[in-house]
Amino acid sequence: GSGMDGGAAVGAALLLLALVAAGEAAAVLREGGYEGLLVAVHPRLPEDGRLLASLQDMITEASLYLFNATRGRVYFRSVKILVPPTWKDKSYEKPKHETYEKADVIVANPYWKYGDDPYTLQHEACGKMGKYIHFTPNFLVNDYLTDIYGSRGRAFVHEWAHLRWGVFDEYDTDRPFYVTEKNQVKVTRCSSDLTGIYVCEKNSCTDGSCVINKLSGLFKEGCAFIPERNQTAVSSIMYMQSLSSVAEFCNEHNHNREAPNLQNQMCDYRSTWEVIKNSTDFENNPPLTNSSLITPPSFLLLQKRDRVICLVLDVSNTIAGGSCINRLHQAAELYLLQIVEENSYVGIVTFSDRGEIKTHVLQIVSDDARKQLASYLPTAPGGDRANVCAGLQLAHEVIRKKEGNLNGSEIILVTGGQDNSTSRCFFEMINSGSIIHTITVASSAAKEIKHFSKETGGLKYFVPERLDFSDLLDVFTYVLSRSGDTFNQSVQIESASESIGGYKQLRRAVTIDSTVGIETFFVATWQAAEPPEINLIDPNGKSYTSKDFVFDLVFHVARLQIPGIAETGEWTYTLTNVHLAPQVLTMTVTSRAANSTIPPVAVKIHMSKDINYYPSAMVVYVQVSHGFSPVLGASVTAVISPENGDPISLELLDNGAGSDIIKNDGIYSKYLFSFPGNGRYSLKAHVQANRTIVPQTAKLWSHAMYIPGYVENGKLKMNPSRPPGIKSDIQVRRGGFHRTAVGESFIISAVPMGPHADVFPPCKIVDLVARIEDDKVILSWTAPGNDFDKGRAASYEIRISESPLELRDSFYNTGLVNTSTLSPQQAGCKEIFAFKPEAFTTGNITIIYVAMRAIDDVFLHSEVSNIAQAVKFVPPMVYPTSNMEFSFSTILLLVFGLLTVVCITVSTTLCLVKKTKKKTLSENAAKLL
Repeated sequence: GSGMDGGAAVGAALLLLALVAAGEAAAVLREGGYEGLLVAVHPRLPEDGRLLASLQDMITEASLYLFNATRGRVYFRSVKILVPPTWKDKSYEKPKHETYEKADVIVANPYWKYGDDPYTLQHEACGKMGKYIHFTPNFLVNDYLTDIYGSRGRAFVHEWAHLRWGVFDEYDTDRPFYVTEKNQVKVTRCSSDLTGIYVCEKNSCTDGSCVINKLSGLFKEGCAFIPERNQTAVSSIMYMQSLSSVAEFCNEHNHNREAPNLQNQMCDYRSTWEVIKNSTDFENNPPLTNSSLITPPSFLLLQKRDRVICLVLDVSNTIAGGSCINRLHQAAELYLLQIVEENSYVGIVTFSDRGEIKTHVLQIVSDDARKQLASYLPTAPGGDRANVCAGLQLAHEVIRKKEGNLNGSEIILVTGGQDNSTSRCFFEMINSGSIIHTITVASSAAKEIKHFSKETGGLKYFVPERLDFSDLLDVFTYVLSRSGDTFNQSVQIESASESIGGYKQLRRAVTIDSTVGIETFFVATWQAAEPPEINLIDPNGKSYTSKDFVFDLVFHVARLQIPGIAETGEWTYTLTNVHLAPQVLTMTVTSRAANSTIPPVAVKIHMSKDINYYPSAMVVYVQVSHGFSPVLGASVTAVISPENGDPISLELLDNGAGSDIIKNDGIYSKYLFSFPGNGRYSLKAHVQANRTIVPQTAKLWSHAMYIPGYVENGKLKMNPSRPPGIKSDIQVRRGGFHRTAVGESFIISAVPMGPHADVFPPCKIVDLVARIEDDKVILSWTAPGNDFDKGRAASYEIRISESPLELRDSFYNTGLVNTSTLSPQQAGCKEIFAFKPEAFTTGNITIIYVAMRAIDDVFLHSEVSNIAQAVKFVPPMVYPTSNMEFSFSTILLLVFGLLTVVCITVSTTLCLVKKTKKKTLSENAAKLL
């Protein structure tokens, strides 16, 4: 009874904590000030004091600018900077729960040729927090870049709005100009009162001037808009924060709704300020009345030196009736021999009714040290009760003996025992400064255990009942340091486990790619008395057999370390069950980076939320990257296992449709909405590609704008032109790769028992595109499903309007398009539909907005899609004469509002667009639109 009350008290306290720390961000907002904003410097950057000084200046400047831009609502109160462990010890404080991977802002070298654009990794919908902001050392220390991006503090506020409030850019490098409904060419910008001139930067324009393309009505490529340095316009920060007059976000009064930018596309034509005002930061946060209280932010420098880890292993009989000890030994041994990073300090504690210190910390300096540690692992089960607090308290003793204090140390707690007494040490543990990673095994484990991780920034994993499979081994391969240094981390390449019939084989091929190959291990496990026969063939045909593996017949493990660097290419292994009865055989392959300058291809998997209430859907995300570059074209499968019951397998896509907001960003996703039951779920990804495709252009994500130049006092000052990217957009590297990854566990609640009605609508269409050709509107989009992104919808409803807001706010009152000929295809197929709106026949409408939704067989309908804009360009009859030239010699300043279509090369063919358009012409038009 008392245990339950303690649990309830912890529960209530946690609910409070959970409400405070919504979202993954490190920074917490309290009374207008962000506290604990975490900036981390990449561990491989050489020591440079200027970086720390520049970060502090940048955030101090940003704080006041942010305060004014948000009309006195928020500023930065306190900031933590994580300094690399390799930098000289200047008696910096030790971090508690802060790690590189949790940082809001990272400082790291650009990868490939991305240049020094600051950018924010955003992969979710409008209004959702991003992952991190990335600044390069060059951006922070070289002052010439402030001409290009504006002052650093302002650039920081621009990126902070991406990261914290999920707004998007108001410029668009793909579509820098657009045609208005009055048939004028304008610059994609916000607000429209910004002034400047057009200048041609590339040879594609004849004699250096800006030419109108006769098909689209837009300027030819290479034409750039050069702003006046001295403006009167005050917005917008998400367009060009570098202009001295700009101090605000665009709001509903001055927002430019016609501009074809990401903000309009992603946020349904809402202004950035409208999105920001709706954020949770502003919900309970009125403007501060007295701005004189705003002090510059305080900075705390942190540095983690040694990595100290204590394994705390539950050996009680309660886990799966004591049969767990074998798997636990296999998994912990795998961790010690192959996974834990060089130079870490590791101790081992076990517990059942009471705890026991198996060994104080030893430093991992050699393979012998690893083997010595493994020899202390438990070999037999203990008592019948699990006393988690006893284990954790001994772990503290072990860590204190080495370190004196607990800050930044790590505990890996594995438990499956029922223990109702965890509340008695809960607050002591979460306030100790130690990070607690939890691995709960099977459904009997105490539900409170995961809160130890949640409150200390640890990882939380769940291993389902099916202990005979490799889940526990996989989880241990993913307890990695989150220091950001992937070069010395183990990479899991393969994890296969299958029940194999008598005298049958488990046979698979696995690719070892060129980014890994050092310390490559093949590890097999089995269940029966006698081990399987093992055969392994490398890419050159060299064969390894059972005699090359080291067998442990007590714990049923066979291990082979490939000498030197493993051959790149396809390895094939075969495990043969030599028994009549079926048994589960597993094979795990791990390796490390082969080259200290090329990071290994990495995979991370996570869910959109920690806890989900039926019937709302979740999204599974898998990020596949090489350094900071996304990896495209991989085949990604997520395996989701409930506490009891069969695993669910999902194919994830990076196609910019359904749950996947941005196409080709290397983040693959899928909706997860049908659950076999309530309780804990585990998460795993298998990723495989026949070739590694990495894009080379900096199109991705939310980059700061590269400003080509300024006009000052009537003179043009150009910045150096942008460093050219590599010519081809996509770089294919030969050779594929294999990876597996494990994600943190999550909880599902409120799933009804027994059969239940269809409550799942089709998912929102997010990639609707419209263009106009020959008076027809041509739409294309990706088909949603009957339930979210699965199956086939029953019908579509398409509506049009001259106002995007009307479609957004009163979809029902807009013009309905006849879709009787259109029946939905299977989810994920490309749909194309053309129709002729009546409005065009009158000939006076040039811009039309289209939105749609899908309806399923029980009349549940999706959310309204993104709103697509289609522009019809009507060439004016008369073109201006040639003295309207914009070249470097004669520069005219034009206020955009007055600028109608400017055409430089006067030629009669432009005006006489033939009524009888040829096929090729319309094809070209399609490409341009």
